[in-house]
Parts: sequence; structure tokens; C-alpha cells
Amino acid sequence: MSLSPSPSSPTPRVAPVPAYAERLSLPWWCWLGGLVLAGLAAAELWMGAGGVRAWLPFVLLLPAAGAGLWWLGRVRIAVDGGELRVDDAHLPVRHVADAVPLDAEGRREVLGVGADPLAFVVQRPWIGGAVQVVLDDPDDPTPFWVVSSRRPTELAAALLAARDAA
Repeated sequence: MSLSPSPSSPTPRVAPVPAYAERLSLPWWCWLGGLVLAGLAAAELWMGAGGVRAWLPFVLLLPAAGAGLWWLGRVRIAVDGGELRVDDAHLPVRHVADAVPLDAEGRREVLGVGADPLAFVVQRPWIGGAVQVVLDDPDDPTPFWVVSSRRPTELAAALLAARDAA
């Protein structure tokens, strides 16, 4: 019995591992606070009533709060396939002139005093770091992207490595 695959059997395809991947999910304390607030609102609506009013606020508000919290933390960031993907937005790495990792103070300056109304921004307040991606595309009026990241140095390095490889 041979353990090697026969020539006629298809070889399994392995998905390429992205150079960088991150999800901008909420921290646990946001989930706890959001669900507690939804529970308090449901209890306020209940207020000792009987019948449908006794259970309907809990059935509606707790899942709605969970869905809202999940939606806030759904954004994914990836550098793979020659592009930067931020949620639904795609940027080919050939248009990246520079990628600058920012700490909380740098992010505050780029989004405050140094803000540009044409910039593409995906900012999450519960994440301290960010990356400013400076663009070099004469056909695009967007001067730069600012993307929140828990690991801004790694994201910037992955972007620059992907750009150099392209």
C-alpha cells in the first residue's frame, strides 16, 4: 500500500497565509458594559409587569446589544495578495509610498491638527495605535489612509515588505 497520492487524485489546495491579518474586535470590558446596560434597560422596561412585558424586553434588547457589539468589532485588516484590505476597502500595495506606525499621540495629531478631509480613515477609539499609509497615486485624490491597529509596527512592516516584493 502506497501512502503517496496517485497522479489522478487532485492535490489539496492550501490557502496562502496572509502577510498580516488582524481583527479590530472590542475588548471584553466593552462587551460586559454593553450587555449590562442592555440588561438594565430591559429591566427598566419590565418594571414588574406581567405577561409579554415581563420577558419581551430581555428577548429583544440583549440579542440586539450583542449584535451591535459584534458589528462594532467586525472590521478586519489584512495585507495579502498584493493589497491592503481594510473591511471592504482594497488598496494595491504598488500605490503605497510609505507606511508610518503611530502611537496614540501620533494618531491624535494625524486625525486632529494634521487631518485632511480627503483622507480615508478607519479609526476605532478602543485601539491606541494606528498606521498612516501615504499614497502615491496621481489618479486618486486621497492623500493617505489612517487605519487603527493593535500592532502598528508589524502592519507597517508588512505593507512595506509587500510593496517592495511587488
